[in-house]
Amino acid sequence: MSIIYFDLPLYEPFDYIQLFLSSLTSIAVLLLLLYVFARKLRAGSLLILHIILTGVLYGNLLYFRFYIDFVTLPILFQFQNVGGLSQSTVELMDPLDLVLFADTVLLLIWWLFKRPKPIRLNWRRKGAFTAGIILLIGLNIGIGQLGAGDQHDGSYNRTAKVSTLGPVYYHGYDIYQTVRAELSSEFATKTDYEKAAAYLESSNKDVSSDYFGIAEGKNVILINLESTQQFVIGRKVKGEEITPFLNSLIKDSFYFDHVYHQTAQGKTSDAEFMFDQSFYPLSSGSVYVRRPDNEYIAMPEILAESGYHSASFHGNVASFWNREEAYDAFGYNDFFSMNSYDVTEANSVNYGIKDGAFLEQSMPYLKSLKEPFYSKLLLLTNHFPFILDEEDIKLDKADTGVDVVDRYFQTIRYQDEILKKFFDDLKKSGLYEDSVVVLIGDHYGISESYYDGIEKYLDEELSTPEELDLQRVPLIIHVPGEEGKTIHQPAGQIDIQPTILHLLGTDTSTYPHFGQDLLADVRDSFVVFRDGDFISEDVIYTKQLCYDRATSEQIDMTRCAPFFEKRNKELYYSDAILNGDLLRFAE
Repeated sequence: MSIIYFDLPLYEPFDYIQLFLSSLTSIAVLLLLLYVFARKLRAGSLLILHIILTGVLYGNLLYFRFYIDFVTLPILFQFQNVGGLSQSTVELMDPLDLVLFADTVLLLIWWLFKRPKPIRLNWRRKGAFTAGIILLIGLNIGIGQLGAGDQHDGSYNRTAKVSTLGPVYYHGYDIYQTVRAELSSEFATKTDYEKAAAYLESSNKDVSSDYFGIAEGKNVILINLESTQQFVIGRKVKGEEITPFLNSLIKDSFYFDHVYHQTAQGKTSDAEFMFDQSFYPLSSGSVYVRRPDNEYIAMPEILAESGYHSASFHGNVASFWNREEAYDAFGYNDFFSMNSYDVTEANSVNYGIKDGAFLEQSMPYLKSLKEPFYSKLLLLTNHFPFILDEEDIKLDKADTGVDVVDRYFQTIRYQDEILKKFFDDLKKSGLYEDSVVVLIGDHYGISESYYDGIEKYLDEELSTPEELDLQRVPLIIHVPGEEGKTIHQPAGQIDIQPTILHLLGTDTSTYPHFGQDLLADVRDSFVVFRDGDFISEDVIYTKQLCYDRATSEQIDMTRCAPFFEKRNKELYYSDAILNGDLLRFAE
C-alpha cells in the first residue's frame, strides 16, 4: 500500500528493502500486544487490531490525496478544521480503494464461519518471536544507516520519515515528537531565548530599501486569496483571461511572481501566522490551535505603537482554527466573524458566505474603523472542491478531463470579479487613496493528486522542480501613486510582515522575525519550506534530490549541501521559540 498509493521518495534498492523491513517489523511488534490478552481473546484481538490499522491507513490515504502529507496527533485534535472532509470525501475517494478492504472482509468471513481456535503461545515461542523482532529491527536500522543520504532532513519531511519507518512506526514516532514538543515550554529558560535571539541577530536581514516609509501613515488592507496559485495569473482558458482584473492591477503595483507558500498542516491559519509574526509554522498541527497562549510580538501589536487599529474579517465561525483566541494573543482589536454577517442559503456556497457578499458586507465595517488601521480579510469561495452557483460562473470550462481543475479556474475567475468590485467600492468609499492593499495567496488549491489536469492544461509533463514551482502564490502590493514593479527573486510568505512594516516606515530590527524586506536593495534569495525543502538563487532541493534552478536538471548533492545548516537553524530556532514560548523572556 505504501508504494502503490503514496508517493514516497524511494530511489535506491536500500529504500525499498528498508520500507519492507519496517512494515514487517511494525506488524510483528503489534502482534506482541497479543501477549497481554487471554488465550481465547487473541484471535478476536488480532481481527480488531487489523480493522483499526486498516482504518488508520485509509484515513492517511484520504488525507494524503489532498494535503500530500500524513495525519499527525495534533491534527486529530483539530480535525474539524482540516478543510471539511465531510464535504470533500467523495472527491478524494477512488473505486479501487475497495481493494484495501478485501483482506478485512476475508478475515471477517474467516472469523464468522471458521471459528478460529485459541492461539497458543508458550514461553519458548514468545522468546523466539521476540528475538526475531529484535533482529528485524536491527536490520532495519542498519539498512537505514547504509542507505541514508547527505540531506539530514531530520523530522522535517514526514513523507521521507514514513518511507524510512513505515506507516505504523511513523505514528509512534509522531506521538513521541508531539509529547516532546508539548513539554518544551515547561523546561525552557531565558538562556534558550537568548540563543534564539543571538541567531536572529547574527542573521539580521533588515537591509536598506529605497521604498522604506513611502506608505507611512496609510491603512493596510491585506486580502488572503484562498487557494490561489501563481500559475493562473496571466493565463487564459479558451482565449479568455482567468484573472483579467489582477492582470491589470499588476501593472501599477509591486508584483512578486516567485513567492512560495510555506504553510504546513495549518494551511490558511499557517499563512496568517506568517503574515503577522514572520515565524515558520509548526510542522504538525496549527500554531493557532496548539500555541494560542504563547507570548507574541505580532503585526497588530507592533503597529499599535504607531497608533494603528487592527481588525480581521472572516465569514466563518470565530472558533474555526481557534482564530478568536489566536487573534487576541496577536493583539487584534476587532474580529468580524460569521455573527457579524448576514449569512443566508442564497448568499452561501461550499464552505460559507460567498466572497462577493462577504466583501460587500465588510465595507461598512472597514469604513467605521479608526484610521490608520491594519485589516486582514480572508476570502473563502475558492476552496476545494471549488463549487459555484450557476449564476456565478463567468468562465467556460477548461476541459482538462479533471473536474476539480476545471472548476478551479472558474472559482478563480469568480474571485477576480469580486476583487474588481471591491476596488471600485474602495474608491467610492474614499479609502482607496489612503490604503496599501496587499493581495496574497495562502496555499495551493490543486494538490499533486490532480496534476494530470494541470499537465493537460499546460500541455506539458511536469518535472519534479516544476511541481515545486506550482507552490508559488501571487503577491501583489498596491500603493496608490507608486509605479508598478515586478520582482522575480525567490521569496516566501514569511517575508510579508517585514516588507509591509518597512513600507509603513517601521524599523523591524528590534522585533524577532525570520523574514526580510522583499523590496530591499540586496537580499538573500533563500526560501525554506516546512518539510525541509528549499530554494536558493541557483539550486532547488526537493524530495531529497538537488536540482539546478535554471535548467531543472538533477545535479550532485554537493551543490545543495552548503544550505542544509542554514535551513536547519531557521526551522530549529523558529520551533524552539514557538514550542518553548520563548518570547515571554523577551524584553
